[in-house]
Amino acid sequence: MNHTVILVILDGLNYRTAHDCMGFMQGLAESQDATLYRLDCELPSLSRPLYECILTGIRPVDSGVVHNQVVRLSYNDSIFSLAQKAGKITAAAAYHWVSELYNRAPFDPVRDRFTHDDSLAIQHGCFYQADSYPDDHLFMDAEYLRREYHPDFLLIHPMNIDDAGHKFGADSPQYRNSARRADGLLSAYLPVWREAGYQVLVTSDHGMNNDRSHGGILDEERHVPLFVVGDAFSHDDSLPVKQTQLCGAICQLLGLSGHDKSSVPHLLREEHHG
Repeated sequence: MNHTVILVILDGLNYRTAHDCMGFMQGLAESQDATLYRLDCELPSLSRPLYECILTGIRPVDSGVVHNQVVRLSYNDSIFSLAQKAGKITAAAAYHWVSELYNRAPFDPVRDRFTHDDSLAIQHGCFYQADSYPDDHLFMDAEYLRREYHPDFLLIHPMNIDDAGHKFGADSPQYRNSARRADGLLSAYLPVWREAGYQVLVTSDHGMNNDRSHGGILDEERHVPLFVVGDAFSHDDSLPVKQTQLCGAICQLLGLSGHDKSSVPHLLREEHHG
């Protein structure tokens, strides 16, 4: 059976802050409607390299996207390209670097901010450039795409948690409250997505440190959350999940075949392993 999937990447959210501050998501976990995993992000713990890692399953040292100034299309098959080739509908409400990786590079705001083109890997997109672009606006952009185009795969990628971390550091009220606000937005939208039949993954690219940055190997930079919500997941947290396996797991959920993406069978229910 093919599923529809929503992937939420809360940029810059470390595991400890997600664990401690996201009461709605933890409430779903306590009621056994969600499961929280702790992932170690790949290195370097930077945004563009890890967008590529999550969406293609390729580590930065292998993809060549090793810093944020690598402005080019991805050389690898992504969830978007594989889904588009299989005749599925793709969409993203995301930072403009995602458009540069999978649609067109460099980003042209007038041409690319609002994208609707079936020939592109991300067929429907609302892309932004300002790190301070409000998360509530971004979620509204995503919900517009979902309701209007009914994507099989939708990426939602807000930036305010990362922005607060860079301005104030990980151990700050501003950083923690940005995570709480994202949790509140999820509490409004996630039940609607589930009612519409979507399997939902909520994760982060990397964490944040007290120096107001990231890129290294500190726990607060590498440890990131993964919440999974939906009946296609095993909800068995006894085995680890790798960031490089998220792409393959989502491809399995979407029913995509003919690719070499590494998956994580124990993340999914037994009948979805094939």
